[in-house]
Amino acid sequence: MSIAGNLETIAQNIRSALTRRSSHIAEQLQPVTIIAVTKNQDVAAMREAIDHGVTVVGENRVQEAMAKYNSLDRTVEWHLIGHLQTNKVRQAVSLFDLIHSVDSERLAREIDRAAAKIGKRQDILLQVNVAGEETKFGVSPREALVLARLVAGFEHVRLCGLMTIAPFFDDAEMTRPVFRELYHIYCELKALNLPGSDIKWLSMGMTNDYTVAVEEGANLVRIGTGIFGPRQYRGGGKQI
Repeated sequence: MSIAGNLETIAQNIRSALTRRSSHIAEQLQPVTIIAVTKNQDVAAMREAIDHGVTVVGENRVQEAMAKYNSLDRTVEWHLIGHLQTNKVRQAVSLFDLIHSVDSERLAREIDRAAAKIGKRQDILLQVNVAGEETKFGVSPREALVLARLVAGFEHVRLCGLMTIAPFFDDAEMTRPVFRELYHIYCELKALNLPGSDIKWLSMGMTNDYTVAVEEGANLVRIGTGIFGPRQYRGGGKQI
């Protein structure tokens, strides 16, 4: 199916998932935004997705985003959804509208310093490793609100919500407890009314599990292969 067709299918699936949300979730969140994950996608595919309604692109790596930024020739929001190393903070702050993957006071402080130098207030999300997977980054659920209170004191950082990456399961239903727990943490965070914050984004769900995430409160979903198809690699390989 074409990129346009894939986007329409995703939009339909999201609309259906929203009808299955409980009312207390639906009343508290922003509309769902699709983040087109463009890792290893070329600029032509990105343009096609944007021309068919995508307003946000998500990149995993700072250098790849920088290589595409000047040649894209489209107006779009740029989100960093991959792990951010401190030595890439300056470049990330200069490019991205929202950084999803802040998981330590040290990283938040580096972002604050870099943003101050260019007169910017950088929007961020805290990445929470809800499932406790050793292979994934993120603060633990019990430490999330502690870090949020620290970050809220930084002048050039604005905390806007939370992000998680669920484990991959063949049965997406298995991800539900992860998404449900992050939604509860999100509600606790919002109730704190931290000064200088704007808690509105809950980033969770990818191609395999985004409908479950939306049912459990996600309003940012990160979808790559669902839009573009399997990623193509040099040498003819592909990732499903």
